[in-house]
Amino acid sequence: MTSRLRPLDPTRYTPFFRYRDGRLHAEGVALDRVAARVGTPVYVYSRAAIESAWKRFDRAFASAPHMVCYSVKANSNLSILRILGRLGSGFDIVSAGELDRLRRAGVPGRRIVFSGVGKTREEIREALRAGILLFNVESEAELEALAEEAARRRVVASAALRVNPDVGAGAHPHIATGRRAHKFGVDWSRAADVYRAGLGMPSIRWRGVTAHIGSQILSLDPFRRALARLEALIAQLRRMGVNIEYLDFGGGLGVRYGEEQPPDFRDYGKLVAGTARKLGCRLLLEPGRAIVGPAGVLLTQVVYKKENRGKKFLVIDAAMNDLMRPALYGAVHPVTAVRRTSSRERWTVADIVGPVCETGDSFLADWPMPDVESGDLLALWGAGAYGFALSSNYNSRRRPAEVLVEGEKFRTIRRRQSYADLIRGE
Repeated sequence: MTSRLRPLDPTRYTPFFRYRDGRLHAEGVALDRVAARVGTPVYVYSRAAIESAWKRFDRAFASAPHMVCYSVKANSNLSILRILGRLGSGFDIVSAGELDRLRRAGVPGRRIVFSGVGKTREEIREALRAGILLFNVESEAELEALAEEAARRRVVASAALRVNPDVGAGAHPHIATGRRAHKFGVDWSRAADVYRAGLGMPSIRWRGVTAHIGSQILSLDPFRRALARLEALIAQLRRMGVNIEYLDFGGGLGVRYGEEQPPDFRDYGKLVAGTARKLGCRLLLEPGRAIVGPAGVLLTQVVYKKENRGKKFLVIDAAMNDLMRPALYGAVHPVTAVRRTSSRERWTVADIVGPVCETGDSFLADWPMPDVESGDLLALWGAGAYGFALSSNYNSRRRPAEVLVEGEKFRTIRRRQSYADLIRGE
């Protein structure tokens, strides 16, 4: 939760969402039209925003051989995966379920890298069958399991070791991943020994080094420090006879939700691509939030207004089960009214809360809002990443629908769950 003293206009930095004649539009579609047809809560994504972000990110690394591997966990809707696949994107996965999604989206294995600290043997076998580009190995035990499963299939697995460079980064402790206290990867000081062990395994072919230090990073400095350690490590590995073709530098670049000032894609690209060129490595990048975060909003409706001893609340029909980030990370998603009218000149300050039976089901505290009424539509901004992907059925609530806007048209790319869906399998 957060409080603010003045309203914020996210359309200033989200060009594919605009107010026209007092109505909020995604591209050429008025969002009140979407709500009228599909209901609320509903996630709405702009295809043009997704494609624009991916292309800008890709261009930022044009000076070095590279592949942008979209991080599927950020938003795994099949329609979005297909859009990115047609652009030529690679993909970063962390489960066999994500691998299956990419298979259904028509993505070949050679454009997939497999990260994750707890890959099961079944998942490893599935990925070997798919012929993926690279396994990002996160422990010695995983390396042994990968070697055994590859040997059983009489194939050689392409691997990189995820190195933990002990660099602090990330906007919240739960999304910082690059310190030695975190569960991810192998400490950089032990990496050479793990590579040496892999050299003795006939079914393992070392092809790269991987690092991912956190998420929603708003400064280039942590990236710079991590690259310096990786550069030294790669030089050491090559002296040992390890062939390093790929530098997989993960993702983590932050986006603007409110007042943040994240680095520009071009500055980030210049830093990372420069190191890759110097090392003679092909870059693998794994952005998720940077591609889809600003491309989506969560539409919701005001259910009730209430007041307790001067404390004002707007109770909306979206809840923490629909958008978990505020409850999980204290994340701020600005909220605005979908309709702006000249009669709404009076502003108030209210807590914006959901209907779930948890005090933590609160999106914003003391947030400035126009004098909205029950039934009015609101938009929660920056909801394209880790929105639906983190949703649940807590309180036996149905997961929301997802809609994709394409120019003047829109279509449902995930229907709202039915009550029958809630008990399917029980």
